[in-house]
Amino acid sequence: MEYRSLGRTGVKVSKLCLGCMTFGSKTDEAESIRMVHRALDAGINFLDTANVYGRGASEEVTGKALKQGGRRDRVVLATKVYGRMDDTDPNARGNTRRHIIEQCEASLRRLQTDWIDLYQIHRPDPSVPVDETLRALDDLVRQGKVRYIGTSTFAAWQIVEALWASKELGLNRFVCEQPPYHPLDRRIERELVPMALTYGIGLIPWSPLAGGFFTGKYRRGEPFPEDSRLSGSARQYGDAAFDVLDVFGALAREKDATISQVALAWNASQPGITAPIIGPRTMEQLEDNLGAADVEITDADRERIDAAAPPGRAIVPFYEAQWGPHAHRW
Repeated sequence: MEYRSLGRTGVKVSKLCLGCMTFGSKTDEAESIRMVHRALDAGINFLDTANVYGRGASEEVTGKALKQGGRRDRVVLATKVYGRMDDTDPNARGNTRRHIIEQCEASLRRLQTDWIDLYQIHRPDPSVPVDETLRALDDLVRQGKVRYIGTSTFAAWQIVEALWASKELGLNRFVCEQPPYHPLDRRIERELVPMALTYGIGLIPWSPLAGGFFTGKYRRGEPFPEDSRLSGSARQYGDAAFDVLDVFGALAREKDATISQVALAWNASQPGITAPIIGPRTMEQLEDNLGAADVEITDADRERIDAAAPPGRAIVPFYEAQWGPHAHRW
């Protein structure tokens, strides 16, 4: 397994990050724990979850897995805060000091740990001044409960604004960002990636397989399986998307790999990328994803991919494909 610096911190993380979103919900507890241990055995030392995944269930199962494995101190454990954790309390969401401090304590309990290696703001919150958010996070770092802080699905300008505020106020700065990024949506290459390279921000892409599109289970001209994640958005995936899939299919055959392995390897080899987040629901999917670490992407491969999926462009905009054209307006 290759290890890379997380932003400019110097902390080394595996080039694949294990996403634990389904653990404790779609993936039962016993299987989740086995998958965490298998990932650790394969060299993954970077795990990502969030308080809202199963309303705490993912954190609880991830914490149990690390305690059973006895390798908590060798893992870079990441979780997130922002989403609603109570349907009746108006303050049980967002990036306020109140919510951040409260949820950090709750996450620590669920994860059965004394510290969170990477605490991330899950989404921007325009209703809260960024300095309030940063001051709360800075307090957690100074208390030793959090070691580094990051963002998820922030625009480049929002991260730069936060970096400016941290500099002006003498606060700990964000070290990484989690953007949606895959061959069908390469828009982060326009501004986010150049910003990250300039300011030493690590990039940890989520949904690197485009919600499962690059698993090979979808076929041109055929209905999407009704139980699949993309079943309700099949109309978004036209010929251009399947042309890209065909390129990855050809590369997979040439490399004796799977389409998902080639897609993950491509993602991990792109400029500025630290570690794409894999999100397996089963041990079989995990084993497949782990194979991406051994797939090499050449310059010639990139040229073929770029010809079908132009850099900086979106063939299928992520949010429109997953949840409709206005879903990103948090």
